[in-house]
Amino acid sequence: MTKTLPFLVALLVALAGCTSRPYATLMPVSGTVPGAHLVDMLVATTRAPSGVPGVVFAGERGPGLSIENILVSIPPDGVRKPGAVIYPRRNPGDPSREFVALRVAPLDEAGARAWYDRVSGPRRRVLIFVHGFNSTYEEAVFRFAQISHDTGVDAAPILFTWPSQGSIFGYLYDKESANYSRDALEAVIRQAAEDPDVGEVTLMAHSMGSWLAMEALRQYAIRNGDLPGKLRNVVLAAPDLDIDVFREQLNEIGPAEDRITIFTSQDDRALLVSRRLSGGVQRLGAVDLTRPEVEAEFERRGITVVDLSDIRAGDSLNHTKFAESQAVVQAIGRRLIAGDRVSDSRLSLAETIGATAIGTAQGVGSAVGATLTLPVAVVDPVARERLGEQVRDTGRSLGGSLLTATGQ
Repeated sequence: MTKTLPFLVALLVALAGCTSRPYATLMPVSGTVPGAHLVDMLVATTRAPSGVPGVVFAGERGPGLSIENILVSIPPDGVRKPGAVIYPRRNPGDPSREFVALRVAPLDEAGARAWYDRVSGPRRRVLIFVHGFNSTYEEAVFRFAQISHDTGVDAAPILFTWPSQGSIFGYLYDKESANYSRDALEAVIRQAAEDPDVGEVTLMAHSMGSWLAMEALRQYAIRNGDLPGKLRNVVLAAPDLDIDVFREQLNEIGPAEDRITIFTSQDDRALLVSRRLSGGVQRLGAVDLTRPEVEAEFERRGITVVDLSDIRAGDSLNHTKFAESQAVVQAIGRRLIAGDRVSDSRLSLAETIGATAIGTAQGVGSAVGATLTLPVAVVDPVARERLGEQVRDTGRSLGGSLLTATGQ
C-alpha cells in the first residue's frame, strides 16, 4: 500500500492536468453560420439545476428527472476532423469555429412528444447515450452531439446525463451518483421501448456509464423477464465495470446478452486508475483477450468484443477511442444506418474497420500499415475467420507488389 498510494496520487494528478475544461459554455448564441451541422437532442438528467448561466445543470444530485431540449451547432466541414469536439473558449461561442448551443429549453411531456415528432426519421430510431465518469453537463452535451453527428445515424438523439462532479478526484461520488440514477435511466429506456411510435432503440454507454447502463438493463430484465425487443444494440465503450459484476448482470439479462458489443483497449490509462481504486479488480474495458478462458467466456455468451489497442486517436488517456477515432465512430454509424446489430457476425465492426483500411491501401507501404493497424482481436469466430482471409488477401497483394517492384 505504501508503494501504491504515491503512484496512484501521481497518476491522478497527471490525469487531472491533461486537458483544460470548458465551463459555462452552454449560453445560447443567436444564430449559426452557413455549412454548420445541427444536432437537436433531448437531454434527460438526474442532476440538480445550476443558477450559473451557461452551466444549466451542476454535478449535484437533483430531486428527480429533468428534461431539456438542446440544439447544438457543429462547425462546418473542414474546420474540425470527425471525432473532435471544439469547446467555446469564451462566451458567446463562435459557431464558425466551435461547438455552440443555439437553444436550451426545458420540456414537459407534450414538449418531449413534439421534439420526437420533429426529429424522428422514417425508421423511427432512438439513440440513447450515457456518458462516463468525470464529465460535466456541458461536456456530455457537446460530446454526444459529436457522436450523433459523426456516426451519421438517422436516430432521435437522447442524452442521459447523471450527477458527475467533473473531477478526477470525485470517483467515489460519481460511482454513487451512477447508482442513484439507475431507476431514472431504466424509466427512459422503458418509455422509449414502449412508445408505439418508436421502432428501434440503441443504448450506447461510455466508461462508468456502462455500469449504470447495465444496472438499468438488469433491473428492467428482472421486472419484465427479458429486455424489450426494440432494444436492438447495447454498445459499451471502454466500460469501467468490474468484470465479475458484469457476469452477474449478464446472468439476469439472459439471452439478450447477444445484443452487446464491447470496445476494449489495453492501453486505457483511465481504467488503470479505476482498477487501482477498485482493489485491483480487472475492468471490463481493459480485459486481456489473449487469455483463452476470457475469449471463450465472451464467445459462449454471444458477445462481440473489439480490441482497439492498436487504434490511435487524439485522447491522451486512450479512453475515448470509440468517439475520437474517425474510423471507429463512422464504422459504428454504418452498421446502425444499415439496420444491423453492431455485433452481427455477418460483418463485424472490427472487420469493417479492417476492410476500410485494406480497401484504401495504396502500394506496399500502406498495405503493410493497414495490416498492422487492424484491431487486435474480435471475439466472433465467423468474423475472425473472414478478417483472417482479408489479412491473407492483403499478404498476397503485398507479394504481388513486391514481385512487380523487383521485376521478378
